[in-house]
Amino acid sequence: MKIVDCDILVVGSGGAALRAAIAAKEAAPELSVLVATKGKPGLSGVTANSCSDRMAFHATLPSTEPGGEAAWTYHADDIYRIGGKVSDKNLADVLAKNAATAFDYLDRLGVPFVKKNGLPDQFVTDGSEYARACYTGPRTAVHIEQALVKHFHNLNIPVLEYAMAVRLVHDNGKLAGVVAVDTREKEPEKAFFCIRTPAVILATGGGGMIYRHNVFPGGMTGDGFAMAYEAGAELVNMEFVQIGIASTKTKFNCSGSMMRAVPRLVNSEGEEFLAKYFPPGTTPAEIANTVFKKGASWPVSYEHKTHIIDIALYKEWRAGRRTFLDFGRNPQGFSFDWLTAENQARYRREMTRDLGGSLRNQTPLERLREINQPSIDWFAEYGIQLEKGDLIEVAACAQHFQGGVKIDASARTTAPFVWAAGETAGGQHGANRPGGNALLDCQVFGRIAGEDAATQIRALRGHDQHPLDPSDATAQLTAAAGAMRQDLERSAENALPAPEFRQALQELTEAGVGIVRTETGIREALQKLEVLKSRNFILGEKSPFYYYENRSLLLTAEAVLRAALLREESRGPHLRFAHYEDNIPMDRKEVIWEKYIVVRRENAGMHLEIREPALK
Repeated sequence: MKIVDCDILVVGSGGAALRAAIAAKEAAPELSVLVATKGKPGLSGVTANSCSDRMAFHATLPSTEPGGEAAWTYHADDIYRIGGKVSDKNLADVLAKNAATAFDYLDRLGVPFVKKNGLPDQFVTDGSEYARACYTGPRTAVHIEQALVKHFHNLNIPVLEYAMAVRLVHDNGKLAGVVAVDTREKEPEKAFFCIRTPAVILATGGGGMIYRHNVFPGGMTGDGFAMAYEAGAELVNMEFVQIGIASTKTKFNCSGSMMRAVPRLVNSEGEEFLAKYFPPGTTPAEIANTVFKKGASWPVSYEHKTHIIDIALYKEWRAGRRTFLDFGRNPQGFSFDWLTAENQARYRREMTRDLGGSLRNQTPLERLREINQPSIDWFAEYGIQLEKGDLIEVAACAQHFQGGVKIDASARTTAPFVWAAGETAGGQHGANRPGGNALLDCQVFGRIAGEDAATQIRALRGHDQHPLDPSDATAQLTAAAGAMRQDLERSAENALPAPEFRQALQELTEAGVGIVRTETGIREALQKLEVLKSRNFILGEKSPFYYYENRSLLLTAEAVLRAALLREESRGPHLRFAHYEDNIPMDRKEVIWEKYIVVRRENAGMHLEIREPALK
């Protein structure tokens, strides 16, 4: 069996993974750093494929209001407050305090942030007190990825492409390395190989593929969650999965100006459906203002009453009716004067051109021209011609995992010599997050993970120590790989084809822990999940890596479902309802539930524990 050696292994190739690898190499050039990824750096992963109307990188800079040395503390307070006080406050402090350094690094690498008078242009997002969101446009994440990839290659850091890390292998608290599979290889006896390493940084992204509707690129199957969990690490805040309105064809997040243009929301029967979900007596003007406000309260959140729009879209889909944004026609009777003075003022601040009141009242498309022409051009590039009357098919799509593998301020997990960063990590965000904090998180904790891993391994090398003897590591890895290969080759009676298994998992997850969550619905989903676990699946024409992706999805879905069942309140994207028919979620229980749920493996089962978040 092939064995690859390195001092530090980074799993993944998105923004957090690349930043971690770069940081490790820059901190300790003498150490061998290796990246293993299922795809290719710059092409695969969330950072390389994300787009929204104006994608943000959230940062407190010297030029950011209110100014002064303590400005970052306001940012940290916003992270903790907006997060619903269910994150570790010390991690919020780390994010905010290191934001300027993260921005400056990317700026030096050439990320083309928009600037005015030589200073980064910043805007307010999602409840933040001050304007901190930096941007390049719809492709901010892509530009960050491109800059990191270029620098990564300049450092000559090697990459194992088409390599899926599957299992962390420890021996008496020491890390032997990981068992991996070649994603191109269909024969199990040829697919497996081992990476012998004393340090692993998990940066595999989230687990969006547990949902049918998601904006994640392929491959986001919760691999980091599963690897860490099976190695004994803790997961946290898994019930908080951000879900928002997005294009089902392009996976473009329809936030900001897309909603502030006040498009018509219609279903596949041509019905403007929003009114039937609002309380009786709600006026069309009130509905229009709610649509407008949805632009600044994307994704779904209990704390923003615009969640009624997400509820409406979700229930229309569950009823078998597709949903669309129509920019070619106004909502029935709409007039721009319906918007409140506050909303009109915000609209005018965002105008990049003035087409006049007559055109502004004519269609949502004309309003979108006034405030965000690039979004019209972007959709045209992807085959949706808004100027020709094309509708944008939308759904409530999973967008970001707020929780993940629990980390400390050094990005260390509770598994020895394992770090986590980016969407794989948990504890830093809480239930909600300021828009743009996900990109910031990848850069801050990616750097911290890489530097801390380098410091730890350099110290061991300096004392002529090794976490595990190489021969012992080889024995542990080959034994684990052999057992995994036997498990893979073992067929199960009544097994489902692997793609059908995945589809069934996505359906039960979307029904149980989509926008509308009820005790009955979650329990039914868990029952179906147990049936799936008992049936197993056969690969057929699929490669072995697909088997392990399905296993990661299964574990991730179970963690989300069990945590969602335990949290008997609404908070952030977790909307609990007494009954599915209700359109008003259960209340948020302030002090009682200002706690997070920790998930860990115990006696071969999933154990959940409610804990107080760390404040220092």
